Amino acid sequence: MTPKAKREIKNADVVVGYKTYIDLVQNLIKPNAEVVSGTMGREVDRARTAVAKALENKAVVVVSSGDPGVYGMAGVVLEVATAEGTRIPVEIIPGVTAATVAASKLGAPLVSDFAVISLSDLLTPWELIEKRLRAAAEADFSIVLYNPQSTGRKEPLIKAYEILLKYRDLGTPVGVVRQAGRTGEKTTITTLSKLLDCEVDMVTTIIVGSSKTKFVDGRLVTSRGYKLSG
Repeated sequence: MTPKAKREIKNADVVVGYKTYIDLVQNLIKPNAEVVSGTMGREVDRARTAVAKALENKAVVVVSSGDPGVYGMAGVVLEVATAEGTRIPVEIIPGVTAATVAASKLGAPLVSDFAVISLSDLLTPWELIEKRLRAAAEADFSIVLYNPQSTGRKEPLIKAYEILLKYRDLGTPVGVVRQAGRTGEKTTITTLSKLLDCEVDMVTTIIVGSSKTKFVDGRLVTSRGYKLSG
């Protein structure tokens, strides 16, 4: 979380968000602030509530994990505010997304071009996710996978693995970070051949290296082409 994000949460009259994220920032919320939390899948309702509270001249913060503009609430809040014809000011405060947090724990796997793809098909058809995976793999991007697997949703990661094998060697460096930047963080550096043996859930970020990614003293580094001698 950035210092500015912390300040805005501390100063908010109303804090709106998914319950899990509210719990993570509970210690920053002032005692007299109104808290509106809810379950996954009710994002539009929470955006509407936030807009309604802002129209009451209250300082409202909508909480997302990581960066609100990366698989977060920024887009739906802007859409709802516009659809309802309001002219309330909306400020998007950047955070640190899981991709860059995970990369910092693994070494430097994203210093060249990379792609970020969510394996959740809740809002995106799986056929489109597959198309994006193939394109990113064929183009030799380092690939960051968000929302890779849940208790009842194992198949997407298996399918993604099968697609990646068509374009990557089994020895391709892979990093798996669970709870990146949070309590209980766990980091695993391995190869593509062993990806499916790793502990993976919805709070896990996976980084699959490109052909330029290598192991450097136990870390992942994607070469940008610098000459180290001469």
